[in-house]
Amino acid sequence: MGKTDAAVELSRRLGRVPIISADSRQVFRGMAIGTAQPSAEQLLAADHYFIADRDATQEYNSGKFAAEALELLDSLFKEHPYVIAVGGSGLYIDALCYGFDSLPEADGRLRKTLEERLENEGLEALVAELRDLDPEYYEKVDRNNPARVLRALEVCISTGAPYSAQRSGNRAERNFNIIKIGIAMPRVELYERIDLRVDSMIAQGLEAEAHALYPLKGLNALNTVGYKELFDYFDGNSTFAEAVELIKRNSRRYAKRQMTWFGRMEAVHWLDAQSAALAEQAEELVAGFL
Repeated sequence: MGKTDAAVELSRRLGRVPIISADSRQVFRGMAIGTAQPSAEQLLAADHYFIADRDATQEYNSGKFAAEALELLDSLFKEHPYVIAVGGSGLYIDALCYGFDSLPEADGRLRKTLEERLENEGLEALVAELRDLDPEYYEKVDRNNPARVLRALEVCISTGAPYSAQRSGNRAERNFNIIKIGIAMPRVELYERIDLRVDSMIAQGLEAEAHALYPLKGLNALNTVGYKELFDYFDGNSTFAEAVELIKRNSRRYAKRQMTWFGRMEAVHWLDAQSAALAEQAEELVAGFL
């Protein structure tokens, strides 16, 4: 059982409680297939938030998500004893649960310089510089995400200290209790599932969806596995078959980084994704926690 199915079933067991998507890409319209947004049936089974509720042209990040989600939670908890947050964006989960350290404001001139370097030198060159300036954060960051790489470099350069050293780990106070439940699967089975999911996305029309988004390919929201490989295909840099294989490879790499991120997160109750009793076990964990 995947995380969306598990969340919907847990919502049903808890009395149709709301579900907040903590996914950095499912929030955008027009990206239903490539971001594996919940199906129409899943959306009807529970009230979902932060699913396809803004355009890809709108700037969005973990800080904005946390601010909006916390405001929403204040309202939802007036009517529901529980709310489920589900998603694979570790930074979004961290922002919602713990908040952020106070870091320097963005330096417009430095950011422009870094953006010009990104365009001229490519992301790999900036990632290599981040590795030299802050090897600790290099190991954690999504190295395919230009926004996160640029922000870390910006802080390193403007302060003269590693980005990771300025993240104190001090947690913001939250007026609600949190239980974290993870879904684990052996790596071989996970990679097989990813390959099958990519094949399913292609069958559902991912190529046509990417075609519609192609004019926006320069936006950060579209720097996403599944789209960027097809954009390269549209530009004549690969064949369609090569693009599909790259989507599978890059999806597996992203999943590996997710496992590393969540594997370091403390106090996670891990459940077997292949267990027929997964939703029941999750419900028991919630009941025991409360």
